Amino acid sequence: MTTQPTTAAGALEGQGSERTGQLETRGIDLIPADERGGRPRQLFAVWAAPNVSYLSLVVGATLILMGLTLPQAIGIILAGNLLWICTGVIAAAGPAAGTSGSVISRAFHGVIGNKFVLVLTGWLIAAAYLALNWSAASVAGIGLATRTGLPDNAAVHATVIVLIAAATLLIAIYGYATIVRLYTALSVLLTVVFIVVTGYVLAGTDWSYAPAEPLRGGALVAAIGVGFAIIASTPLSYSNSPDLARYLPRDSSPFAVAGWTALGAYVPSVLFTTVGALAATTLDMTDPQAALEGILPGWFVPVFVIAVVVNTMANNGMTAYSASLSIQSVGVRLARIPAVLTIGILGTAMTLYAILVWDFLTSVNTMLQLVVVVTGPAMAVAVTDLVMRRNRYNGPDLIEEERGGPFWYHRGVHWSGILALVSGGAAALMWVNTTFWTAPLARVMGDVDLSIPAGMVVAAVVYWAAARILRTVPRP
Repeated sequence: MTTQPTTAAGALEGQGSERTGQLETRGIDLIPADERGGRPRQLFAVWAAPNVSYLSLVVGATLILMGLTLPQAIGIILAGNLLWICTGVIAAAGPAAGTSGSVISRAFHGVIGNKFVLVLTGWLIAAAYLALNWSAASVAGIGLATRTGLPDNAAVHATVIVLIAAATLLIAIYGYATIVRLYTALSVLLTVVFIVVTGYVLAGTDWSYAPAEPLRGGALVAAIGVGFAIIASTPLSYSNSPDLARYLPRDSSPFAVAGWTALGAYVPSVLFTTVGALAATTLDMTDPQAALEGILPGWFVPVFVIAVVVNTMANNGMTAYSASLSIQSVGVRLARIPAVLTIGILGTAMTLYAILVWDFLTSVNTMLQLVVVVTGPAMAVAVTDLVMRRNRYNGPDLIEEERGGPFWYHRGVHWSGILALVSGGAAALMWVNTTFWTAPLARVMGDVDLSIPAGMVVAAVVYWAAARILRTVPRP
């Protein structure tokens, strides 16, 4: 099959073999030069749309509910979101390799080792994030359904969840070209809606807010550690950023790709997480939907709820798209569209459990604190490998899966990467502090959660040292 040459802008916007509104059939195979195009700056809108988020409002409010002051919460928000730089850095590998992040990771885990890692990071954690975001949208959607007169029971709740999940999976099924075009428009529309919400929040913000019992000493340090872990968990989860950049020309500036990706996510994440913290200075954000709806005009409440649902669809559409590529990278013989449906079913099942069995805020906080045990070290290994290779990834070598290939290493496993991931995960696990379990080192140090810095530093150092000693990563 042949493809027609396209212009640079046209390829990114879906004017080539993958068109907006048509099903994308391409999976993890290499993107030919004549199907590439566009400019890195277009990534800003792609990453802004999923991060103009209701979940950001919830997370921001959580910081205040933990007992932090407003300046402390804003400081944590600014610092934790800086880890979007890591997401941007690894996005630069997409144009260089011309394939998905789940294939690029063969460079640091090996062809066989990568399959096992992807089952955890590309399937289970991806499905968990689908469930987390669908839970946020479902809480809003269920509230709207109840306002329209539908009964408040498990059957209605399940129906809302399934409908939101089905609509989201359509985005992932249509694929890359539709995501790029659609998200550009959604980033504008969602921003307008959330700015209106921000206006009402600011009108009632207590700028002199102080907790009834201010945190001091060890309790304050512990709260800051937990808050940082919750905020930073989101950027660390996006190891899929090469997937959204792989259609750019190979000679695209890696600094531009990294910068526009990180900036597109950082700006709305900081803005709307801060709005959530501001809202909690006067509103009871233990029930965030009811609290926000209480300050909005009645006619605007349905608009807000629809925006929450649409934002979740944008966020999860991207996640499901990348997760389907991970399924293919593992070697499961599924085309991309059935792979989307597979990961969608798993995520929907987890959402039903989270909404019908668990408390929503408990689900959010517990998951965000626990996934960093894996996502932090995995991100550190990816960034370290890219720096060591100076982003010189060769797509055909990465696609090669035969024994003795460039990334076969020792029996298909790059032990430097596996050892780094396990060591970093163990280090992170020793510092976790959640509502139901506090790790040994965290307990000894006054319940301080240092899971992210511990996991990422250990993983990066172990990977660099092992790869140098074993000479498995050539010096560029």
